This record gives sequence, C-alpha cells and structure tokens, in this order.
Amino acid sequence: MKLGFLLGYSGKQIHIPMDLIKHAESLGFDSVWTAEAYGNDAVTAATWVLSQTEKIRVGTAIMQMPARTPAMCAMTSMSLAQLSGGRFVAGLGASGPQVVEGWHGVPYGMPVTRTREYVKIMRAIMARSGPVEFDGKMYQMPNKGQGTTGLGKPLKSILSAQPDIPIYTASITPAGLRCAGEVADGVFPVWMDPNKYAVLGEHLEAGFATAGNGKGLKDFDIAPFVSVVLNDDLDSAFDALRPWIALYIGGMGAKGKNFYHDYATALGYGDVAGRIQDLYLAGQKTEAEALVPNSLLDEVSLIGSKERIIERLGPWKEAGKRGEVGTMLLGVHDPVVMELLAGELL
Repeated sequence: MKLGFLLGYSGKQIHIPMDLIKHAESLGFDSVWTAEAYGNDAVTAATWVLSQTEKIRVGTAIMQMPARTPAMCAMTSMSLAQLSGGRFVAGLGASGPQVVEGWHGVPYGMPVTRTREYVKIMRAIMARSGPVEFDGKMYQMPNKGQGTTGLGKPLKSILSAQPDIPIYTASITPAGLRCAGEVADGVFPVWMDPNKYAVLGEHLEAGFATAGNGKGLKDFDIAPFVSVVLNDDLDSAFDALRPWIALYIGGMGAKGKNFYHDYATALGYGDVAGRIQDLYLAGQKTEAEALVPNSLLDEVSLIGSKERIIERLGPWKEAGKRGEVGTMLLGVHDPVVMELLAGELL
C-alpha cells in the first residue's frame, strides 16, 4: 500500500508547507495532492510543489472539469508530466452545481457523461496517434455548433508526452464509480470503510467489465481520503471530526440530492444520516454534529492514541493486501503522525 497526503485548498493566503512535503518525500510517501474550490487553483500549487521536489508524485484532488476544457487539461497534464519527469497525476472531479454554475458560469450538465467524455478526449490527445476528433453529448471536436465559424479543424498535439499519465476521478455514486472503473486509473472516495469494499467494488467491477481487456484492481488505484486524529483523549478526537462528517451528510446538497447522504446510507447509516440531514438543513448544525456516530467515524478514519491508531490500521492493511485500497490519502499535516504511519505501512 502507498501513502499520500492532502494539502487541501488555501484560504485568503496561499500556504504550501514545503518543509512538510519534503519530509513526507524523505519518509517514502508516494504522493501529495492539491485542491481547488473558488480561490486558489490546484494546478499552480501542483506546479510549485513539483518544482521543489525530486521523487514524490504530485496530483490534483481535484481539478474541476467544468473550469477547463479537456484539451486544456491534457495540455496542462502533459506539460507538468514532461517537466517533472513523469511525476504528475491528473485528478479530476465534477465539482458541484453551486460552484460550477455560480462561479464558473457554465451549466453543470451531466457529470458522469462529462467525466467519461473528458477522460476519453484527454487520452486521445496524449496518445498523439493523429488529429483528435470527438462527437459526444457534451464535447465536440471540432465544434460546429451555434456561434462557431466553421473553421475549426482536428489537431494533433505539438507536445510529445507520456501517453499513460495517470488519471483519477473523484466519485462515490454508483454511476460515477462505474465510470471510474471504465475509464480511469484510480478513484478518490471521500471516505471509505476498508471492511466494506463491496459498497464501492460492486460498481467499480461493473466498470472494469465495460472497459474489458481484463481490467481489474491490479490496474486500478482506490485512494480514499483518510482523516487522522492523534489524541489520547478519545472523546475529543471523535469530536474533532464530527463537523466534517456532518457537513457532508447534512449540508452538501439538497434533501434527496445529497450523494454523501446516500453513501452513508450504503455504509449502513441511513437512519441517522436522515436525522443529521434534517437537523443540518434546519440550521441546527451543533445538534446534527452530535448525532454523527462514533462507529462511522472509527470505520472511515484513524482516531485516538498512537497505540489505538496502530491497532486500527489492521483492516486497512488487510484491504491493501487484497488490492482493495491502493493508496491511503491522509488528511493530516502532523509530521509525528506521518512518521508513525510511514513506519507502520511503508
């Protein structure tokens, strides 16, 4: 199993902890991941990190697809892969309607269809087997639609680059997971219970079957986000993560349109997920956070004392042996925790 860690996105001031990143690199971490919302962008941060490191891979978790064309994303990925000696990973996501339509000013459209077409176009560009033509539901190359001049022509990338730059997608929905299994090299579940691979695996396996050519876990990286709280006070450690889970289950979408609520339901927490959502949407965030079960937090995170975290690593190690978790992407910036997990897993 490999280890990576998440930088997240910055607030008003961009902060990239290069000393911590270089420490992770020295510990044998495989990757570090940048992010974007509606402030700093993921690519600039990734470029900054790549320019100051030597071995660690740098990925985007995630680049918002509606913010850039597939061709632009391929150009960016090819450029960074070439300049870094093949250390860039293109992590893609659909983002959400509020950001896509409110910030980028484009229709949210069909996120799974977008993902499938986007990745196929990127791969065609990176393969450089000829000028790229594509006629999809969301993307057409050349575009001959309303407002075009009719002068567009198929083009082949000028830049030579590796054709197998890894592409990961962010998803937890059944359709999104099937799409990831079909077209991507890996997937980011926002959280995961290593004992319940089937919640993801059922849909990933369907995607592998659609892809054909024997594609399976051996060709695919499941890279869940794993929050870590090292604290001998177990109650405080659990409390530190309650707002995070409550926000996703309760606030990331309208009632009936919240993928994280549905995912929590698939993990076996449907009843409490419904109550959390009702309270959160009613503005009772503190009450919603109080309902987040310790058992759910324990299943998807690493929480407690050093000894307890080491003990709780057992299911993750077993999932790694089965190929059901390829990379743990840690939500932690504590060098002590990074050293602990590197010592246990690397």
